[in-house]
Amino acid sequence: MSLVWRLLVPALIPALIPVLMPVLMPVLPLFGAVPAIADEALVTNQPGNSLSFVDLGTMKTSAEIRIAGKPAGIALSPDKKLAYVTAPDGKELSEVDTTTRTIKRRLTIDGGPLGIAVNPKTGEIYVAGWYSNKISVIDPGDLTVITEIAVGLSPSGLAVSPDGTVLLSADRDSNEVSIIDVANRTRTGAVKVGERPFGVTIDTDGQRAYTANVASDDVSVIDLAGRKVVGTVKAGHRPYAVALFAGQGFVTDQGAGTITVFDLTTLRQLKTIEACDHPEGIEASGADGTVYIACWGDNLLLKIDPARLEISGKATVGDGPRAFGKFLR
Repeated sequence: MSLVWRLLVPALIPALIPVLMPVLMPVLPLFGAVPAIADEALVTNQPGNSLSFVDLGTMKTSAEIRIAGKPAGIALSPDKKLAYVTAPDGKELSEVDTTTRTIKRRLTIDGGPLGIAVNPKTGEIYVAGWYSNKISVIDPGDLTVITEIAVGLSPSGLAVSPDGTVLLSADRDSNEVSIIDVANRTRTGAVKVGERPFGVTIDTDGQRAYTANVASDDVSVIDLAGRKVVGTVKAGHRPYAVALFAGQGFVTDQGAGTITVFDLTTLRQLKTIEACDHPEGIEASGADGTVYIACWGDNLLLKIDPARLEISGKATVGDGPRAFGKFLR
């Protein structure tokens, strides 16, 4: 391949994907090549003490159930038949059947349970204790705490590598990300990042992680193999969480009411999208990469077209939506 093509191809891929996807999507799932496009969003409404179910086809709330204790964090089981919701004020983890839309079981967890993640391989559940500075490891079979792992101060967002071997914890008040060996249940290291990291996201290759740093208004890019920060992206005021799709990163700028879009290769800002009052939880959907954002101040779930980089829909949800974690199914 000529030098010109080696330079052009990486730059062209993000632009070509939205064009090619409508043609490829009908056949790629047959080979297990891409994840399915999400049909529904499950949005935690913290002051509203509820969980909204949003039909992503119509962008309308189809149901809302009560979850006490100021629910904030959310994660889904690998088959997406169950949702796990943390309630920091209620000191509780709720297991929700996503089909019947009912709470199946509850587990009391002290320490202000906030961030949550589920192992994509084993289904094991991890909950960050904001006040306890520990991660609770929970058996999904009997919904009991297996053990606790000490991390830094005020652990917030959690993320598990695609192969299920590594767990990351954004330790907000330590300005670092803890690296945990899942098999051995041990914290094997930490990486210093920007100020007050909150949300953390791992890419689909398990090579890099991205933290939204609330106090330094930026995103730290971590090389997981090298256990070091390899770049920084300037974001809007008080960035909350990061979503990734097709070579682009999307950051919810809570204080600015915007979404910062950046290139994952060059780490250059591509666009700032005017969004809503206090955008918080964010996730990109399966193969088409449509980005969904929970808007705390407006009680909305927004939809962003990844090709045009503009808002293309909205749904009304409960009071104070956070959707902190993985909320699309």
